[in-house]
Amino acid sequence: MANPDPSGTSPTIVIAIDGPAASGKSTVARALASHLGYRFLNSGDLYRAMTWACLKLGVDCRDTGAVATAAGQARIEVGCEGIDYYPLIDGNDPRRHLRDDQVNINVSPVSAVPAVRYILSAAIRTHAQGRQTVIEGRDIGSAVFPETPYKFYIDAPPQVRQRRRRNQGQMEEISRRDLIDSTRATDPLTIAPGATVIDTSTLDVQGVVAAILERLKEQGLA
Repeated sequence: MANPDPSGTSPTIVIAIDGPAASGKSTVARALASHLGYRFLNSGDLYRAMTWACLKLGVDCRDTGAVATAAGQARIEVGCEGIDYYPLIDGNDPRRHLRDDQVNINVSPVSAVPAVRYILSAAIRTHAQGRQTVIEGRDIGSAVFPETPYKFYIDAPPQVRQRRRRNQGQMEEISRRDLIDSTRATDPLTIAPGATVIDTSTLDVQGVVAAILERLKEQGLA
C-alpha cells in the first residue's frame, strides 16, 4: 500500500464517524479533522473507487465472484492532498468519477461483497497505523476499528437526507441505499456499541462539530 504521507510514526488515533448516506458525515468529519489538525479519510470513496474500477473493466457489479476477483487483483493505494486522503486504483486517480450515476447505482452491491470489505478494511487499518485520522463510513466504529473509544454515529431522517442528495444534484435513492447497507451479511450499517449518536437535521456543521468536540473532551482527548 503506497504511503505518500511521510507521517506514520506517531500514536494511532482514530475518530470513527459512521452513519447512513447523506447524513452529513463527510462534511462533519472533514471539518472535525481540520479543527484537530488530523487527516481525513472517506472510507466510502475506497468502495466507490472499487466500483468505478469494476465498471471500467466491464465487470457485472452484481456478480459477487467477478467483483471479488477484480478486487483481489486491484492495486489499492492511498494518496494525500491537504488534509484529505484519497483512493488510487492501479495507479489511477478516480476522484472525478466517484459520484457518477453508475457508481451511485452500483456501489452498494460492490460494497456488500465480503472480499471487497475484507480487502478495503485491511487497507484502511494499515494506512491508519501511526497516524491521527478522522475516518468516516458505515462500519468504521463497528467493524474496522471497534477498539477505538472515539465513535460517533451521524444521522438524520430519510426525507432530510433525500433532499440533501437532490440538492447535490444526485439521484441516489436513499431508502434503497439504506436497505442494502443495513441488511448486507458482512459488516452492515449499524450503530457501534458505545457510539455517540448525533441527529444533524437541526444542526449546522459547526454545531455538530462542537457536539463531537465536547464529547471528545469528556473522553480525555486533548
